[in-house]
Amino acid sequence: MVAKSGGPDEPQIQWYPGHMAQAMRKLAERLRVVDAIIEVRDARLPDASANPALDQLAARKPRVVVLGCEDLADPHLTREWLAWLAAHGRTAVAVNGKDQTSVRRIAAALNNVAAGGAMRAMVVGIPNTGKSSIINGLVRRTAARAEDKAGVTRSLQWFRVGPKLELMDTPGILVPKIATPQARWQLALTGALPRERFDAEAVIAEFVAWSRAHAPERAVPDLAAFAELRGFAQRGGGFDVHNAAGAFLKGFGEGKFGRFTFERPAGSA
Repeated sequence: MVAKSGGPDEPQIQWYPGHMAQAMRKLAERLRVVDAIIEVRDARLPDASANPALDQLAARKPRVVVLGCEDLADPHLTREWLAWLAAHGRTAVAVNGKDQTSVRRIAAALNNVAAGGAMRAMVVGIPNTGKSSIINGLVRRTAARAEDKAGVTRSLQWFRVGPKLELMDTPGILVPKIATPQARWQLALTGALPRERFDAEAVIAEFVAWSRAHAPERAVPDLAAFAELRGFAQRGGGFDVHNAAGAFLKGFGEGKFGRFTFERPAGSA
């Protein structure tokens, strides 16, 4: 399914491949065999990376909202989001999946919402929010495959964390309808989509325009300036914009341009 353009300049983004549709259909079935949910969102997009279907499908199950990739997000806005989620009745923690200390917050929060008994918990979220890194941190070994790309986890996997906790890892799921064109390019930029499903140059152009309006002090270069700076020269003159775009996206994912959060909680200044 390809997103319909809201205007002539909106990046064309294909965000709902078949394996995600199948995963969404199986979500309700899998929820029946777990006691609690660990919903992993992207701290840079706490709203757009949420799955609203969980509010209906799992309304009665204990849930911990994990804002993953917190090391790439604006720390002030992450604190705002944690306070907002708590005010709306959600148990929430922010973590860097590569940091054991922060990952332990999840187990503590899960014990609190599930009364500390033996349980099976499902880990669910959009692609590339750090679900596999979080599982590896909880299991304390490399059990789940983790890569900085969307769609790595394709099948159902169980991992034992301890005598009282088992985790079910599930494929990353994107909702079938993304609310706004802005959320589409932001989800593409933050790695929720494989690169072949969107126009990288158009997504980068949207990000550069956004950064100049909202964070001009970061001085994020446009793609042409980045290509020149990094020496992506082509034989015969000009620059290799295609490979420069790949390096730009990689640099963003590594925090080379700074820490960004694209959304604020409703009602915040």
